[in-house]
Amino acid sequence: MMTEETPPDELITAIADDGAAYPVGKLEAHRRDLPHLAISVFVFHGDRLLLQRRAIGKYHSGGLWANTCCSHPRWGETPEACAHRRLREELGLELPLTQFGVVRYAARVGDLFENEIAHCFHGIVDGAEPVVAFNPDEVMAIEWHALSEVLCDVERNGARYAEWFRIYMTRHRDLFVDRLPDSARSEPG
Repeated sequence: MMTEETPPDELITAIADDGAAYPVGKLEAHRRDLPHLAISVFVFHGDRLLLQRRAIGKYHSGGLWANTCCSHPRWGETPEACAHRRLREELGLELPLTQFGVVRYAARVGDLFENEIAHCFHGIVDGAEPVVAFNPDEVMAIEWHALSEVLCDVERNGARYAEWFRIYMTRHRDLFVDRLPDSARSEPG
């Protein structure tokens, strides 16, 4: 639900039971467990996936590792536009992105709820490893890892990772392995 106190950049797109979209404050959606749109971006350089460690000050999951970038489209913003915007704002990266799936998931994160309809995108970095100028308000560290290493580590050390990333890497592994770039498809041995 939109209120006069909610700044426009904090309004996201919630989805009603009948499929209708409506604006809602981001924190309200997470407090009330409302289904809403989200994006998740996975950037590869060769066979390595760029992971980010979320800044401690994030409203949830601070200090945990996650995929390259994740966020919520603003009200009226397309998932693709949001993916490009947040990749630039969080990591200083601009590159072509391709949507490869939509994942619906729900999970509790502390006192909040993730009830997301996440549009998933991947990007490929060619040539030299890019300089990643991450925003310290959003990201506290980055690392590049082979997807096979990430899949194994999520299984062994799941508490290090954000809930949605664990869901992606366990319940939706086939979507990610089958639809991602050829160089990133190797399964853990």
